[in-house]
Amino acid sequence: MLSVVERADVVDDILVVDDGSTDRTLDALPTGDGVRALRLPINVGKGGAMWAGVHNTDADIMLFLDADLVGLKPEHLRLLVEPVSSGEADMCIGVFRGGRYWTDLAQRLAPYISGQRAVRREMFLSVPQVRQARSGVEVALTYHARVHGWRVARVALGGMTHVMKEEKLGPLRGVCARLGMYWEIGRYISSERCKRSAQRVLRSVRRMLRTAED
Repeated sequence: MLSVVERADVVDDILVVDDGSTDRTLDALPTGDGVRALRLPINVGKGGAMWAGVHNTDADIMLFLDADLVGLKPEHLRLLVEPVSSGEADMCIGVFRGGRYWTDLAQRLAPYISGQRAVRREMFLSVPQVRQARSGVEVALTYHARVHGWRVARVALGGMTHVMKEEKLGPLRGVCARLGMYWEIGRYISSERCKRSAQRVLRSVRRMLRTAED
């Protein structure tokens, strides 16, 4: 996968973030000239790993890719980056098409959880609590984009899929990992709903106080 990223003319800086793994992941990293590695001492979750990566590059556009992609081609990266680099979009989300049935279906049902996306640096850093979002980071980005009116493009990544958790970890551990991911996503969504409810209550109280003063 890294060799594909290295060949892409839209990528200038490649940073691999190891989120506190214990399986010597970085030992298998190819020592190419254009590839840098960042090893985090403890696991901070996907949102924290992405936040650390952004703070270790000065690039204006962040291109985020999952590490387990299958079928990745340089043209996929161009599809993701060009809407943002041209000024047409603030964020571009890539969704699997024509890879295999289950991953295609998952991204048709929930394209907002796709990990393949390009976004402007300053916009990524403007998302509240993105560092603590863990697996809810894509939901955080998508939600923040909708609330604040970002221009969001969506592109189809033809022939691409990824290795499923059950394939990497085995059926039992894979299902547990998947449930953990969904729990982190649900926790972020719930926290945002609580914040919105609290904000609505505060706005109502302020209106009541203004009315009483009048």
